[in-house]
Amino acid sequence: MASERLNSILSHLSPTKSGVAAITTKNPDDVVITLAIRTPLAKAGRGGFKDTPLDYLVYSLLKRVLEKSRIDPQLVEDICLGNVSSAKAAYIVRAASLGAGFPITTGGSSVNRFCSSGLKAVQDIANQISMGSIDIGLAIGAESMTEGGDRLEKPFHDEIIQNPDANDCMQPMGQTSENVGRDFNISREAQDKYAAESYQRAERAQKAGWFDEEIVPINTILKDPKTGEEKHVTITKDEGPRYGTTFESLQKIRPAFPQFGDKSTGGNSSQVTDGAAAILLMKRSKAIELNQPILAKFVGATVAGLAPRIMGIGPTIAIPKLLTKFNLNLQTDVDIIELNEAFASMAVYCINTLQIDPAKLNVRGGAIALGHPLGATGARQIVTGLSECRRQKKKVLLTSMCIGTGQGMAGLFVNEQL
Repeated sequence: MASERLNSILSHLSPTKSGVAAITTKNPDDVVITLAIRTPLAKAGRGGFKDTPLDYLVYSLLKRVLEKSRIDPQLVEDICLGNVSSAKAAYIVRAASLGAGFPITTGGSSVNRFCSSGLKAVQDIANQISMGSIDIGLAIGAESMTEGGDRLEKPFHDEIIQNPDANDCMQPMGQTSENVGRDFNISREAQDKYAAESYQRAERAQKAGWFDEEIVPINTILKDPKTGEEKHVTITKDEGPRYGTTFESLQKIRPAFPQFGDKSTGGNSSQVTDGAAAILLMKRSKAIELNQPILAKFVGATVAGLAPRIMGIGPTIAIPKLLTKFNLNLQTDVDIIELNEAFASMAVYCINTLQIDPAKLNVRGGAIALGHPLGATGARQIVTGLSECRRQKKKVLLTSMCIGTGQGMAGLFVNEQL
C-alpha cells in the first residue's frame, strides 16, 4: 500500500506519460476488476436455459460471485444490471441480490443501452467508484432471449417519425445489416468467410478448454417439451459452437431477411442466446486492503452515435474516439480485441475500415459462433477478452459493439495477470 502511494506521488512529479505507458501505470485510485465470470451461453428457446427465468439466472450468477470472490457481501455497495428485454430488470436485480445473500444495504439498478448494456453497467459502477460515491460495486449483464426480444411493439408518434433518422430507429436489426452489406459492398461471400472463421475459432477454443476458466456452472431445471417432466441439470458449456462449420456449408443457408436483402443469414448473424456475466470492481487500494486478486484495470469507455440505418458500423466511430482519449494506436498499442459480431456484415466492415489485425480479433470466436444475449454481451466480452489476455500474456484489451438505433460503444482494459 505504501509503495503504491509512493509510486502515485512520483508519477505526478515525473514527466507526463502518454499512450500505453500512461494506462499501464498503477495508482491506488485506479478502478480495477477483481473477478470476471460468466454463465455458459445457451440457445434461446431450446437450450439449457429455456426453462430458466431471468431472475433465477441473475440470482444464480450472484451466488457464484460470492462463492468465487469470497468477498464480504456487506462491502458491496451497489449492483448494476445491464438488460434489454425485461421491464422488470430493476426489480429482478434487487430481489435476486437479496436472495443470493447480499444485505439490504446493497443498492441495485438496471441500465439499458441495447447491445452495450453490460459494458454500460461496468462503466456505471466504475464511474461511481472513481467519483468516490461507492468503494465496491458489481456490474452484471444478463439476458433471457427465451423470454423475449427487444422488438418495438408499436411505431413512434407521427411527429417523431417526421425526422428520417428517428423513423429509421424502427428498422429491424436484420434490415440494418442488409443496409451495411449493400451500402458498403460487403458481399455474401465475405460475410460467410468471416462467419466460418468465427465458428472454427470457437470450436478450437472450446475443444482446447480455453473457456473453462471463464465459465461458472449453473444448476437449473429443464422441462421435457412433450411430457412436461422436469429434471435437474447443470449447464457447463456454451451451446453455440457448431463443429465442422465451413464456408461451403454456410453458403447453402438461405437469406434470413429476404424482404431487405440477400446477404445476411442465420449462419452469418449472431445467435439468439440466454446468458449472463459479472464483473466485480473496486479501487486498487481497496483490492490490496482486502487481499482481492487484481485481474485488470478499467481504463475507460465511451459511446458514439451515427445514422440508425447503418448502426452496425458503430464500432468504427466509438473505437477511434476512445483510443484518441488515451493517445493509443489501434494497430500498435492494442493486443486483444473483442468485437461483437452482431452480423458478419458489420464485422467485415469494421475490420476493413479500422484495419484490424485478424489475429488479435475474437480469438475464441464471437457472437456468430457463441451467441449474443443482448444485455450480457458487453460484460461477457470483458470476461472472455481478459481470459485470452491471460492465456497469451498480453496487456491491452479493447471491447466494442454496435448498438441498435445507431450507436457504438467501446471499452478499454489493462490485464495485470501476466
